Amino acid sequence: MKINGDEVMPIKGFDNEKYIRLQSQNIRDRIAMFGGKLYMEFGGKLFDDYHAARVLPGFEPDAKVKMLLNFKDDAEIVIAINADAIEKNKRRGDLGITYDLDTLRLIDAFRGIGLYVGSVVITRYTGQPLAAAFEERLKALGVKVYRHYPIKDYPSNIPFIVSEEGFGKNDYIETEKKLVIVTAPGPGSGKMATCLSQLYHEHKRGVKAGYAKFETFPIWSIPLKHPVNVAYEAATADLNDVNMIDPFHLEAYGKTAVNYNRDIEIFPVLNAMMEKILGESPYKSPTDMGVNMAGFGIVDDEAVKKAAKQEIIRRYYGALVNVRQGMGSEDEVSKIELLMNQTGVTAEDRPVVKAALKKAADTGAPAAAMELPDGRIITGKTSKLLGASSALLLNCLKEFAGIPDSIELISPNIIGPIQSLKTEIMGNHNPRLHTDEIMIALSICAVTSDTAKKALEQVHKLRGLEAHSSVILSRVDEQVFRKIGVNITFEPQYQTKKLYHN
Repeated sequence: MKINGDEVMPIKGFDNEKYIRLQSQNIRDRIAMFGGKLYMEFGGKLFDDYHAARVLPGFEPDAKVKMLLNFKDDAEIVIAINADAIEKNKRRGDLGITYDLDTLRLIDAFRGIGLYVGSVVITRYTGQPLAAAFEERLKALGVKVYRHYPIKDYPSNIPFIVSEEGFGKNDYIETEKKLVIVTAPGPGSGKMATCLSQLYHEHKRGVKAGYAKFETFPIWSIPLKHPVNVAYEAATADLNDVNMIDPFHLEAYGKTAVNYNRDIEIFPVLNAMMEKILGESPYKSPTDMGVNMAGFGIVDDEAVKKAAKQEIIRRYYGALVNVRQGMGSEDEVSKIELLMNQTGVTAEDRPVVKAALKKAADTGAPAAAMELPDGRIITGKTSKLLGASSALLLNCLKEFAGIPDSIELISPNIIGPIQSLKTEIMGNHNPRLHTDEIMIALSICAVTSDTAKKALEQVHKLRGLEAHSSVILSRVDEQVFRKIGVNITFEPQYQTKKLYHN
């Protein structure tokens, strides 16, 4: 990557090719353990694991999918979605879309690369109206839908859970392939319970079946308080997940391994079911049931530590904004603050925060800042023509292209008609151009302007950079930053005092 003609090498802390090779072989070995059928729980993001890409520089967001394509002839996908998440319109933080819409997106994405999607299972179903409506929508689209229900005293009452009154009440998901991949649009969707329920029903039908878990985080082979593992706790603060030393693994092997509370709590259930299915459980610990090799892909520990600490701070700002928007709790903020203390980081360790706030104080209006790979910080301010985010993007593209700040990439003669369209025809009260509008305008100018074309060619260099806004961004601006790969955070403050913000 070049900035003003100078080569700047991106920091790489993770070997993606090595990871895919090791992970694929480990899954093949696990499949070989079971003679009939294997249910593979896939935790985290399967298609676009941007969290992993942020904390493990060098990890490609679609690494898991590339690996799965090696198994596509023998595999099918089951997508689990929590009915409560549908009812609460829970959103994916990285994409900004609700879990139900992301389920549709995942189905399209899987089908688009040749993976077979067998069905969707709605977990913890109790007749929630929005969940029922989503079920009907899926059926109308030709997708098979199954229901799983809440189980009293789950996961402590093993005899009840492993009975006709427990898993037995769940729908049996009809599958065709020997490798069944159970995934979800987000955490807390009931993937593991879905797999265990299926093992129960397969056993009733005389079908030999096994279970394995593919969960990238926490990484079992690195220390408990490693920033990468702490970043996972910050990412799941709303779920009250806690990383722990696996006590079963320590007792069985005398070695420490990192797992998290939900897997440790559920392990006795899994163990009891395995014993009923196979006569003897092949697993001595929840770590045993995992197939994660991510820790062995780390090639620069200091680089991933630095990246993970930034992620913890980003999650902190995300929690603050969620509270401000009425979608989060103070408990989440407090938990992440505790995690920040554990890793020795503060908001001051995110340089773009100070720069954005200083620019806002100097100009008396919203501002934004972005850090370049060489450590320099570029800022953007609010003007009559542009919002701070739009100005920031143009300023960064100029810097990458070596274009002097005094040169206009987009003529006011082009911006003016767009503003008139927004305010006079479309009825928008804000005449300033959003980031999507400014990128479209830049693309149009690039047809006749070599300077604009040169700037537009730099957009890919923004991926992975850190940015901060002094105010909560519009959803449009936030999504543009996400799409081009900028790690954006913002202060928990709105630009105006209105009650409605869109």
